[in-house]
Amino acid sequence: MLTQHIPGEILGAAASFRDKRVVVHSDVRCDSASLGDLVDESCRVAAGLAALGVRPGDVVAVQLPNWRECFTAHAAIWLCGAVVLPIVPSYGPAELEFITRRAQARAVILARTAGKRDAAPALAALAPVPGLDHFVLVGDPLPGTVDYAELADSVATDFDPVTPADPRDRCLLVYTSGTTAEPKGVQHSHASLLGEMRSMDELRSARANLTTLTVFPSGHIAGTLGILRLFCRAGTTIALDSWNAERAARLIARHSVGVSAGAPIHLNGILDVAERDGLDLSSLSEYVTGAAGVAGTLIRRAARFGVGAFRCYGSSEHPTISSGRPEDPLDKRADTDGRITPGTAIRIVGDDGADVATGVAGEILTRGPELFCGYTDHRHNRDSMLDGWFRTGDVGRLDADGYLTITDRKKDIIVRGGENISSKEVEDVLSSHPAIAEAAAVGAVDEVYGERVCVFVVVNAGQRFEVADAARHFRECGLARHKTPERVVVVPELPRTASGKVQKHVLREQLNSR
Repeated sequence: MLTQHIPGEILGAAASFRDKRVVVHSDVRCDSASLGDLVDESCRVAAGLAALGVRPGDVVAVQLPNWRECFTAHAAIWLCGAVVLPIVPSYGPAELEFITRRAQARAVILARTAGKRDAAPALAALAPVPGLDHFVLVGDPLPGTVDYAELADSVATDFDPVTPADPRDRCLLVYTSGTTAEPKGVQHSHASLLGEMRSMDELRSARANLTTLTVFPSGHIAGTLGILRLFCRAGTTIALDSWNAERAARLIARHSVGVSAGAPIHLNGILDVAERDGLDLSSLSEYVTGAAGVAGTLIRRAARFGVGAFRCYGSSEHPTISSGRPEDPLDKRADTDGRITPGTAIRIVGDDGADVATGVAGEILTRGPELFCGYTDHRHNRDSMLDGWFRTGDVGRLDADGYLTITDRKKDIIVRGGENISSKEVEDVLSSHPAIAEAAAVGAVDEVYGERVCVFVVVNAGQRFEVADAARHFRECGLARHKTPERVVVVPELPRTASGKVQKHVLREQLNSR
């Protein structure tokens, strides 16, 4: 029976396949549990959050790797009627403070330690955030924090999961780098997330019980949807808490993993290990890749290993707009971004707003049941919609067979290893360095990451600026490492239009010719 809200989906799944296994592979927090145990734990955490004062509609931030606690935290927040605010684990204190302040978060759940990162600097940055009253730590608690283990071990004798009054109620708030330096808050409802789930079910319903390997972290829409699928759909789930190509490839071979997804860097890494060590990956019948430019040669390489890889296209606002299918011809899987997903409608329009002919590139407009329910800043809503259609900011074309191919971006972003990076944010940070007079950030094409951050800079008289200077400055500013420029080109001036706008296409052409 289909439900209209996430708590009903989670509880229904726990009743239907309680013994499903969820396995976490980690250097520090390996774990294995049944779905029933995870849901029971989630209910206890939900009761604990409610006892702290978290109410339906409150925003609760989560910044955790793919650990058991990350999964139960998401479910617990939904079960108590609150809104999940997932934050990319690599984000630093500055980004964490900005997002929680902008989202008006009521509580935050953090790792005491994760890799080389300690929670203390983040807690110091979060202390002044208005309304952020509760700090929950996974691991050894600090003064003024709540131990997540105490919530998970509590006895919830009188807790009843909150049933949303309206499927259109907000349940997810995810921040994405876009065309401005400030991340945009993308809001999803129970209806939109479940609409995405059911669209994917329709695409792949015949293979619902395959073992899944999940690598995307929470903080990305793909990671959040992976957690939702973990709780709501059958089949064993294996999760990696940090990317390790060798571990991923060996897990696929050992456990006959049938389904996975990742950016091109993930798929390339898996294939490299398999080629080196002679691993059998032929069980992997569905590998969905996107979140960056995907070379057709990568899909064809995967096919030589018996891996059924195909491209997809979507965004935080509209998670899956198009997708290949395992049964599609290899040329279509390799050279297009697939067919439009069930329930989704698209238009491709020219600069005049009129629909273009088949095979002609134009801006992609979309609508459908999984489309987000708006940005938190209503100014962005006005700019993003056109007569009820969402303006993706991407350019593509439809062929005569109904396959979509993305050809360009109108949005000024760099996509590095699946991470969206705002060019303007990079430029704004650079402009605060005393050596920099002007800066422009563009994506440099890269076989491993899809793109790397490259900056063209005009330096002040008598100054120098190199990659090491950029790394030091970005670290001091508290930004995530993946946003740091990896290539610096010093130029006497930036190319501009007659109106003064920087011509980034000229800079990209200069990169390609070097």
